[in-house]
Amino acid sequence: MSLHPDPVCIPAGPLDDARVQLREATTILGYDDGLYELLATPRREVTVSIPLRRDNGTVEVLLGHRVQHNFSRGPAKGGLRYSPNVTLDEVRALAMWMTWKCALLDVPYGGAKGGVRIDPRDYSVAELERVTRRYTSEISPLIGPQHDIPAPDIGTDEQTMAWLMDTYSVQRGHTVLGVSTGKPVSLGGSLGRGTATSRGVVHIALAALTSRSVGIEGATAAVQGFGKVGRYVARFLADAGIRVIAVSDQYGAVGSEAGLNIPSLEEHVEHTGSVVGFHPGEQLTHDELLQARVDLLVPAAVEGVINADNAHRIRAAVIVEGANGPTTPEADRVLDDAGRLVVPDILANAGGVLVSYFEWVQANQSYWWGAAEVETRLAHRMRNAWEQVVAHAAKLDLPLRTAATCLAVERVAHAHRARGLYP
Repeated sequence: MSLHPDPVCIPAGPLDDARVQLREATTILGYDDGLYELLATPRREVTVSIPLRRDNGTVEVLLGHRVQHNFSRGPAKGGLRYSPNVTLDEVRALAMWMTWKCALLDVPYGGAKGGVRIDPRDYSVAELERVTRRYTSEISPLIGPQHDIPAPDIGTDEQTMAWLMDTYSVQRGHTVLGVSTGKPVSLGGSLGRGTATSRGVVHIALAALTSRSVGIEGATAAVQGFGKVGRYVARFLADAGIRVIAVSDQYGAVGSEAGLNIPSLEEHVEHTGSVVGFHPGEQLTHDELLQARVDLLVPAAVEGVINADNAHRIRAAVIVEGANGPTTPEADRVLDDAGRLVVPDILANAGGVLVSYFEWVQANQSYWWGAAEVETRLAHRMRNAWEQVVAHAAKLDLPLRTAATCLAVERVAHAHRARGLYP
């Protein structure tokens, strides 16, 4: 019996993808429909309007969401993204994936996610501050160090988290460092948090390549996305001796068979805002990057970029998901049939939530660790999770995504059953 969804029932969006993955796991685990529905349904969600006074005096109303998927293993945890493509269903899917990610890495959190439908490139810093503070004030009854801890995501950064922390603290009448993570170090942020997701991706990528007997020195890689995750993935891969031959962002892609000079590319992006036009390098399309003949492909941008339309043209031996949900269930089936190794997002990009957890622990104790200690703990937890997933996949003859999801879902289900239903 195939463990993949029937091709004629391919889901159309990230929430459907997440539910297909959950249904597959609960079927393998032998759970009934009631437990599936409980795990598939968010515990709490809120949609808020965000009136914004623009710098020119006009007023517009934005829409924001916060979804708390599960609390069985601890307070909710998840990023806050600013994107023109934010939808409630997308936020629901991301919150569910965060639940599995935290469980898989044995972090005592449940999953959450937030989003505001806004293109931050079209707004001034002052306007973004007003958006953040109003959004925070609207959701403040639901968040807090013991309830729900936001973190940066697409379109947000450490400054966003500083505004969020300050707004929440003003409402409480005292400083609450643990209400958000990914903050500036001067405001209780953790050393290493800014690059933690990328470092985790690279730890897993190196392990995955080694598992396929691919030598690290001279191996080739393509990185889709050059934002807060992809940029540092490219840098750390190059530092490890891997030849990064293609990189892309939302505007275009650039490649070089000899390997891109990543420090020079970073300088180019700092000056121009895009990888486009980088020399020496050949301009590529987004499709050409995804379909490059490389040992390693890291999709590190948005959901659904590897899908039914292009999965059969993916030639990378190993795909390590730096983004959340970049591979659809049908694409998983195609890649598995082709012998590609896909390392799922809930394992590969979990470095960010790990160091967010470290930051939360440090803030709650008012005692901060050194950078070396953060990196050592991160590396140990990522490699341990990799070994657990690989062993589980081998034991049950499952793809890595299915094995990882089963492990995570089982841990959440055990916590739920131990706590019971109230009333």
